[in-house]
Amino acid sequence: MNHLPLIIKREYMTKVRNKSFILMTFLTPFIMIGLFSFVGYLSNINNDTVRTIYVLDDTGFVSETFKTTDYTIYNHLSEVDLETAKALANQEDAYGLLYIPEMSIETVSNFIKFYSEESPSLSFISSLESKIEAKLSELKLQSEGVDLALIDASKMNVDINQESFEGVKTSKVGSLMKLGFGSLAGYLLFMFIIVYGNMIMRSVIEEKTSRIIEVIISSVKPIQLMLGKIIGTSLAGITQFTIWIVLGGVIMFAASAIFGIEMSQTPQQELVNQTLQNPESIDKLQLIINEFQMLPLGNLVIAFILFFIGGYLLFSSLYAAIGAAVDNETDTQQFMLPVILPLILAIYVGMFTVIEDPHGTISTVFSFIPFTSPVVMLMRIPFGVPVWQQLVSLLILIVTFIFIVWFAAKIYRVGILMHGKKPTYRELYKWLKY
Repeated sequence: MNHLPLIIKREYMTKVRNKSFILMTFLTPFIMIGLFSFVGYLSNINNDTVRTIYVLDDTGFVSETFKTTDYTIYNHLSEVDLETAKALANQEDAYGLLYIPEMSIETVSNFIKFYSEESPSLSFISSLESKIEAKLSELKLQSEGVDLALIDASKMNVDINQESFEGVKTSKVGSLMKLGFGSLAGYLLFMFIIVYGNMIMRSVIEEKTSRIIEVIISSVKPIQLMLGKIIGTSLAGITQFTIWIVLGGVIMFAASAIFGIEMSQTPQQELVNQTLQNPESIDKLQLIINEFQMLPLGNLVIAFILFFIGGYLLFSSLYAAIGAAVDNETDTQQFMLPVILPLILAIYVGMFTVIEDPHGTISTVFSFIPFTSPVVMLMRIPFGVPVWQQLVSLLILIVTFIFIVWFAAKIYRVGILMHGKKPTYRELYKWLKY
């Protein structure tokens, strides 16, 4: 394996010196920050739009429910018919007209209409409906002689305290935080495999089609060349991610300093400040901090590094084998499904099974299967997985990686010198016997 460091260095330097690699490394943070800023700007424009709503309430039941706010102006009409109200709202270019016909409380809910030139926002219509429903419900209860004050006083808020038999306290907030950490780790691994696995595959195809590989293979063993490509490309990917993080932070800091963007003046920060003034919100914030401190952060970091490396090396070997077996990217499609399918399955199992039952049979089994364990186990660990299960899963992953490297090297050894023929699964099986 004396040639392996040289191959890793060559592969790494080839990637980082590539013009497109350098260009995308330094442009991507600008593009992403610019895109998020543009989306935020469009959202602010949409949120800052002031809507004028005309209200014609012939019943007089709910007029007082609609009060003008900073972004919604309610103009209440009276002593006019519906056609006049529609013409007035249309003439004034209003967002719409809410019409409540004169009927009894029991029947009016089925005949309320909203007239507008264009289709109204679903969230806005839902907001109108909830306000009207609440008001009509109050009026119906009052008509039945029910004291609303007694109903309000009888409402109870139930928040079940969760605690293990060993006395460890948990909560719904903690479960959501654990799911968030696990999902982020699994998603990062998924994206890293897809992006840089394809990079390895394209690199093999390019060298194969240019016949450079025939010169290299004369002095280097195929397994050394394959591992060198995988490790070198991985280091290039880590370098790129590191530059993105550092450069992104510098860009945000520079934008704040140059353009005078004060985070403390944003509407979101003002909302946070108002929320923190509420004693109940302070208690919830303290609960979140406590749940964060209870997370097995050390275990998460170590497991993330080990499973991330193991999962990436496992799938990268398959990508390298596919690149060696074909002459162009078009021919790779027939072999990509068996590689992508376990990753997609792992994401779905993690998102829809782990959150419901992280220690159930399905979650546990898939956290031991090597093609899904890097994602599923990372999602399970925040919920408290015994160390022995993590070690067994990692051991199975390592053993499978060694087998896959042997398997991929056999295909790689034959495929890199094969040209002009589209391989089939049967031919790949024959290559394993050579």
